Amino acid sequence: MANALRRAIAPIKSDTRRSPQVKSLIESFQYPHKGPGMLWEAAARHVLARGGRIQMGTRLESLRWNEKSRLWTITAVAADGHWSCHTARHVISSAPELIDSIKPVPVAKASAERLRYGDFLTVALVVDKPDLFPDNWIYVHEPKVKVGRIQNFRSWSPEMVPDAKLACLGLEYFCFEGDGLWTASDAELIALPSRELAVIGLVDPDQVKDGCVVRQSKAYPVYDEGYKAKVEAIRSELANKYPTLQLVGRNGMHKYNNQEHAMMTSC
Repeated sequence: MANALRRAIAPIKSDTRRSPQVKSLIESFQYPHKGPGMLWEAAARHVLARGGRIQMGTRLESLRWNEKSRLWTITAVAADGHWSCHTARHVISSAPELIDSIKPVPVAKASAERLRYGDFLTVALVVDKPDLFPDNWIYVHEPKVKVGRIQNFRSWSPEMVPDAKLACLGLEYFCFEGDGLWTASDAELIALPSRELAVIGLVDPDQVKDGCVVRQSKAYPVYDEGYKAKVEAIRSELANKYPTLQLVGRNGMHKYNNQEHAMMTSC
């Protein structure tokens, strides 16, 4: 806390990229040169090298715990409709809907159903204008626009945008599943930030060359009134009944921590 206060009142040099006196509590960090997905690609290679299997596009149907054998029976459905059944001594989950799959149904399911989440949209725009700003991201406080944060992918890593003549911005919208933003078409969502970049004076709409939309449901656990009691009821029952069930990540723990902390819980 004392360190944060010192940094808050200390003068900030204008060139924050070259000065160790920056506006963040983190002065430097390591970033995968092609994005965080490289971490999970490396993890996948290690799993396969050790004889493990990875089943993509597979939906968990049910988890059944056998108290006598201390084993889980896992039923899953692949994208092609094929059903499979597995047994395991340990289960690790980051899914917010996990409790819906546990059989018999835990008493704490009622608490889980009352937990709330914020959802998230990223609209990535390819812009015919390099080096738009030096920061990795900026928060937007202009009341005339809906965008909340803008990522500058080249600032994270030059390899994220290999064409030096172009930029790629990720315009992020905080929303709720089912609201007007979430249900808008991709074409509408690409047009919206193109206009909003002009409103904040960053990019002319004619400079936007392409775009794509990524929707992420349940991106942010909501800390509303009573959430602590609900989470404690869920954790207590699952820990007592299912000692080999490990909950990880933001949604598995219903914990709004930083991305790197959430990722570390799964490593």
